[in-house]
Amino acid sequence: MVVFAGQGDARRSMSLLWRSDLPEQQDRRPGPGPRPGLSVDAIVTAAIAVADEAGMASLSMRAVGERLGRTAMALYTYVPSKSELLDLMYDAVHAELPMEYDHSGNWRAGLTDWARDTLEFHLRHPWVLQVSQARPVLGPHEYAALDTLVRLLDATGLEAHLLRRLVGTLSHFVRGCAGTVAEARQAAAATGESDEEWWFARSALLGEVAPDFAERYPSLMAMETGSAPHPPAPEPTPGEDAAPYLEREARETFEVGLGVLLDGIEAAIGRTTTP
Repeated sequence: MVVFAGQGDARRSMSLLWRSDLPEQQDRRPGPGPRPGLSVDAIVTAAIAVADEAGMASLSMRAVGERLGRTAMALYTYVPSKSELLDLMYDAVHAELPMEYDHSGNWRAGLTDWARDTLEFHLRHPWVLQVSQARPVLGPHEYAALDTLVRLLDATGLEAHLLRRLVGTLSHFVRGCAGTVAEARQAAAATGESDEEWWFARSALLGEVAPDFAERYPSLMAMETGSAPHPPAPEPTPGEDAAPYLEREARETFEVGLGVLLDGIEAAIGRTTTP
């Protein structure tokens, strides 16, 4: 399920994102009575909780209203529609990400911490991964998160045009790994089969339906069996077995892949500093 942000009224969405009219909105009351009025922030917080607990498919103005003990109609005084609400949710949740990494100019340590923090952020809020990057929200917290990554990369001393592409490379890499972990966690509930059950049922049939599998895919078999020139994969650390198989694989891919990407950045730095 892919959701596109920025589908609401442009001026209204941008005003809400940057809170240019927030005081006025907070002072409004949906009707007479002793109950205090709602606020944009309260609605956004409730909406994030709904998406975190039940997923993007369960998000609706009605569901958010029920969480707040109000009707859906009461919310429209503050947020015009679900489209604007999605923009506000996406931007607000990015405020969780650290903005500062103090590593005294050690760009590699800073980027490593950034990547791990960003991975865990997406796993706390997997619905964020369903919001397409084709339509950025353009909110203050989204920009702050982006500025943090650019600042960490700026410590490498690389030129701006290269930094721009590295921002995309690192962001897509982390989102991709997070997406695999999130899907691995959802797969058992969605399909009724654990990773182990699924793989056992199908891999056992490969020898039957493709008896020449090893001959047809020799490089793949060499990698999987640890034959030269590829060493075998390390055994999982204690406690890892509790996670789904694909989650363990994705986390290993994340750590190894991140190291390779940072090695590449280091090599690029070396090329620019070599006389």
